[in-house]
Amino acid sequence: MKAVVKYATGIGNVGVRDMPEPNPGPGQVKIEVKAAGVCGTDIHIYYDEYKTTPPIILGHELAGIVAEIGEGVTTCKVGDRVTSETYFDTCGVCRYCRGGLPNLCAKRRSIGSIVNGAMTRYVIVPQINVHQLPENVDFRAGALTEPLTCVVHGGLIRTKIMPEDVVLVSGPGTIGLLAMQVAKSAQATVVVSGLTQDEERLALGKELGADYVVNIEKQNLFEVLGDLTGGYGADVVFECAGAGPSAAMCLKAVRKAGQYTQMGLSGKPFQWDMDEVAYKEIRMTGMFATIPEAWVKALQLMASGLVNTKPLASHALPVTEWEKAFDMFKNKEGFKIILEPVD
Repeated sequence: MKAVVKYATGIGNVGVRDMPEPNPGPGQVKIEVKAAGVCGTDIHIYYDEYKTTPPIILGHELAGIVAEIGEGVTTCKVGDRVTSETYFDTCGVCRYCRGGLPNLCAKRRSIGSIVNGAMTRYVIVPQINVHQLPENVDFRAGALTEPLTCVVHGGLIRTKIMPEDVVLVSGPGTIGLLAMQVAKSAQATVVVSGLTQDEERLALGKELGADYVVNIEKQNLFEVLGDLTGGYGADVVFECAGAGPSAAMCLKAVRKAGQYTQMGLSGKPFQWDMDEVAYKEIRMTGMFATIPEAWVKALQLMASGLVNTKPLASHALPVTEWEKAFDMFKNKEGFKIILEPVD
């Protein structure tokens, strides 16, 4: 089967390879992949900025159909429309695993980096990872379940949003527009900010329910927030751009005793004004990957229609065109780029 493979360490060393079709072991499920999303992590793997064990098939955002089940599998059956959590296994005994935070387990092994992933025809996952797709969610939209769970983890579990809150989302990419919808599901008033190059993304944000969209190169974001909050500033900010200037702006935009959640990853350090954190008594948190609790909530949001991922699956290409897909991601063309298997 054709697969996008990181075949050696070092920058690049990614290509399409013929890989053997896998078979499920006891307690495992073989999924026929219908859609696999390109994630920033895949780009970091390309540049050798994220730990991998080559040769490895990339891809951890997926949706598909159960093709085969291993001995003892009882949670799904052949033909089910499904998506999957990403952790192939964890130690199960560290304080993080036992505390419901497997994302922080030092021995965590994930599909697409340590274990073969989804940018191919078939992927093997443990049955505990498999979730049924809601009836109203197609495969391309379903491939965004994993990034949505990350946002639910950061935006609803790590951060507490109240209906009266004004939430600023900086960066209207896929994560930003998912964060906007998650905040709206909590009945907050949401402002999404971006640059002139983000005009199309800001327009989609408005269509998906943002109360206000602000091009910070044309409008004064602080005046908009001031008008909405009586001059206090945003109650909650989600930094989704993974950029130093955006982070600095968010620190200024959040009110005293407000909440700041770092969702975007930059791949490199940027400067923080930690005095601002102290003087304003800002409650800060980060977000890394996802936890099981977030999957239940994310699938509920998709099933109810409170979060719509379909418009964010903007482009679909065969896995043989992975280079084009990666370039589109890096150039911020569209939103989520989907790769689909080929024979």
